Amino acid sequence: MAKLRKQEALDYHAQGKPGKIEVIPTKPYSTQRDLSLAYSPGVAEPCLAIAENKDAIYKYTAKSNLVAVISNGTAVLGLGDIGPEASKPVMEGKGLLFKIFADLDCFDIEVDATDVDKFIDTVKAISPTFGGINLEDIKAPECFEIEQRLKDELDIPIMHDDQHGTAIITTAGLLNALEIAGKNIEQVKIVVNGAGASAVSCAKLYISLGAKKENILMVDSKGVIKPSRGNLTEQKLYFANEVNASTLEEAIKGADVFLGLSKGNILSPEMVQTMAENPIVFACANPDPEIAYNVAVSSREDIIIATGRSDHPNQVNNVIGFPFIFRGAMDVNASAINEEMKIAAVKAIAALAKEPVPEEVSKAYNLKNIVFGKEYIIPKPTDQRLISIVAPAVAKAAMDSGVARKPIENWEKYKQELISRMGYDSTLMQQVTLRAKQNPQKVVFAEADNYKVLKAAQTVFDEGVCTPILLGSKENIADLIEEYQLDLEGVEIIDTRSEEAKPKRKQYGEVLYQKRNRRGVTRYEADKIMRSRNYYGSMMVETGEADALITGVTRKYKDSIRPSLQAIGVDSKIGKLAGMYLVLTKHNGPFFFADTTINQHPTAQDLADIAVLTHNAVKEFNIEPRIAMLSYSNFGSVDGRSPDRVREAVKILHQTHPDIIVDGDVQANFAVNPQLMNEQFPFSKLGDKGANTLVFPNLSSGNISYKLLQQMGDLEVIGPLLLGMNKSVHIMQLGASVREIVNMTTLAVVDAQVKQAKQV
Repeated sequence: MAKLRKQEALDYHAQGKPGKIEVIPTKPYSTQRDLSLAYSPGVAEPCLAIAENKDAIYKYTAKSNLVAVISNGTAVLGLGDIGPEASKPVMEGKGLLFKIFADLDCFDIEVDATDVDKFIDTVKAISPTFGGINLEDIKAPECFEIEQRLKDELDIPIMHDDQHGTAIITTAGLLNALEIAGKNIEQVKIVVNGAGASAVSCAKLYISLGAKKENILMVDSKGVIKPSRGNLTEQKLYFANEVNASTLEEAIKGADVFLGLSKGNILSPEMVQTMAENPIVFACANPDPEIAYNVAVSSREDIIIATGRSDHPNQVNNVIGFPFIFRGAMDVNASAINEEMKIAAVKAIAALAKEPVPEEVSKAYNLKNIVFGKEYIIPKPTDQRLISIVAPAVAKAAMDSGVARKPIENWEKYKQELISRMGYDSTLMQQVTLRAKQNPQKVVFAEADNYKVLKAAQTVFDEGVCTPILLGSKENIADLIEEYQLDLEGVEIIDTRSEEAKPKRKQYGEVLYQKRNRRGVTRYEADKIMRSRNYYGSMMVETGEADALITGVTRKYKDSIRPSLQAIGVDSKIGKLAGMYLVLTKHNGPFFFADTTINQHPTAQDLADIAVLTHNAVKEFNIEPRIAMLSYSNFGSVDGRSPDRVREAVKILHQTHPDIIVDGDVQANFAVNPQLMNEQFPFSKLGDKGANTLVFPNLSSGNISYKLLQQMGDLEVIGPLLLGMNKSVHIMQLGASVREIVNMTTLAVVDAQVKQAKQV
């Protein structure tokens, strides 16, 4: 699990606009007429329409896509009763997840009320605003009454995710685990350790799917819950079984299933060994499971285990469920989230784990092939198919159970709408980061005497993305670490000018001399130049003592790249370099810009080579490149040296690489707008999807474009990736931020993985 530091978390929430969410207008507002339509007098018309028919609120307002995340802060994460104000960062975070995973808008509502009646009255009073309500972090047993009464008294989808989210995911995993173990849910003995909201909901959902209540033993901090104990809550009494066992150790003997929703390290290997054949263990306590994954799998070979952690197989993560459950419920204007809808979600999630896993998901976890089995019983949280599988299942269940007020008639169209809602940008860097963490590489930071570089190195080190190697004065780096309270203990620091580094300088100098002695470099010069951190770092990568190099934050691009060109060189297959930026948009997916850093005045052949380099790079993101060769002209509409070169490059590509989707010359607005393209140029090879990869006619246009977008656009620009080098070397833009360095380092690690794989 990634190591998160206190100050980093505080800075994340405080920098820029405080918090994590904002309200963005969805209609034009730049003219007086726009404002008159948005407010008075134009707003009167939808008001009157809703007054005549309340259901019209779904047509004329944001209600149909608006979820409330509501809490009183009485049971926040692992923090307990910290109050409504302190719970707000968590509720904002939940709203962020709703948006990025299901494109549902969200307001977080923190209610200062611990009294059940007062809390319910408050939620009821504000409920007309929302299409759905997600109750969050409310302590038991009050949460049970609050949810049930609100469901009884309101006619919109309501779900307490702490209860039902975990229940839905663990039930899906349980169905698949039982199938693998060859066991029947009606016959298995289940031990549930923990008796809070999620434990009770999990056990009840297991019963809904066929488990026998008499086969479930629930254990709390006082031991096995039995009627003879007395003073039991209504929920605990429901699961009370009079058995001989009193402790977890006694209850676990012969059990087929263990579900832990309690605290870390309370299930010992010896207890696991007393379980039945092919035991199923769901150890969901976070951050430390009831039994550590490695301990569990070493205790017996036949175990099937899931945890709440992302660094082990079978992660129980609520984000697999709640965004898509609400999406499906709200898309049919459901009046509730009922048992049928929850069971539909369970079965959809379970079934998805049996389907072939997309390559991008396997690559993200650095696995050649993920297949249904002991180590894959639950879909991965980054699987983009979840929205188009779970939401329709929930929506159909709502229709079949009679709670849908707006039935879906065309399911294929609906699924396509769900897919198109989600720009790939929301998960692209998640996928890349996961992939990097599966096989961390050694990354040299040539400018480690810069605070931003050190901070980025600490972040990727904490994340497990790479093993940093810091080049610079040890004294200066130590001073910066102390001044900014960084923690880089154990990270290697090399002062390239020190006596300690002299043997390596000599070794690297000899390698460089052999490479460059016919290019005017003497042995003395090669030795001396190794005092430069960019040369030293480049030679570390060239000789295999490191896997990637990050530099350029404090130096001009051309000065930063020259040492790597001399020490490492260009991949001879194409013999060309190019710079590519990732431009992540909110709803239109990622775009890839090239060349943005290298070739000032490319020839037609240069442009063709740049397109091939970019095509290959985009493919590594498991995205099919659709390349537009940009110009100020459209398909020969204007003659001139620049459009002529672009047209010639396209001709070369069509002849030499007929498999690549590429067209041009074309103006940028037509390239990214498929409707415009089809209206004017229906013959284009870019078809009705538009371009996602843009090759600029010269360095000026590419460089200006990405920098303008970076400063003015509501999007994220990542890069530049240096394409065409023999090994992973990446030159940052001057003055890059910590976040940009972190993102670039992550991409550099994946680039190193790819290059190494090709050499095998």
